[in-house]
Amino acid sequence: MIHSIFKLLVILATAIFLLACAGPSVQQYANEKPTLDMSEYFSGTIDAYGIFTDRSGEVKKRFTVLIKADWKVVDGKKVGTLDESFEYSDGSKQKRVWTLIEQGPGKYIGRADDVVGDAQGELAGNALNWTYTLALPVDGTVYHVQFNDWMYLVTPKVMLNKAKMSKFGIELGEVTLSFYKR
Repeated sequence: MIHSIFKLLVILATAIFLLACAGPSVQQYANEKPTLDMSEYFSGTIDAYGIFTDRSGEVKKRFTVLIKADWKVVDGKKVGTLDESFEYSDGSKQKRVWTLIEQGPGKYIGRADDVVGDAQGELAGNALNWTYTLALPVDGTVYHVQFNDWMYLVTPKVMLNKAKMSKFGIELGEVTLSFYKR
């Protein structure tokens, strides 16, 4: 009996590991056009429209985001500020201010008050992949939820974003956004 349970746990752990490794690599988009330049796209005013769906695909929240963005050079590095104002369909509002720091070609870190540690960003071609942990308040409790966030520049003004949310490797839902640069 114990041998069977151990064998089942090994199979389950292997399956979870293989699923975690099965995601796309940002480098596979290196030749895609238009090429995303973070400091060019995320400057000025950007409007975003989004939904949050649970694991079953049911829309749980709809929202809009007004983003005011700019970049400076600090200590030889490009540093961007994305000031995001969220408005949800239930009338609630939220604010998040990101600081993005270019670490080298195609490499970024991001920080915001509700992000635990640093967000890690990698860019190639028209695609950007962010991974980070968000401190998400739900019904009076704050949960640390992992995000795997993929952004794709479709035209010089339009970007699509798909983010998977998970906790302990279990998918909780997805955030889907469309960005429009004014």
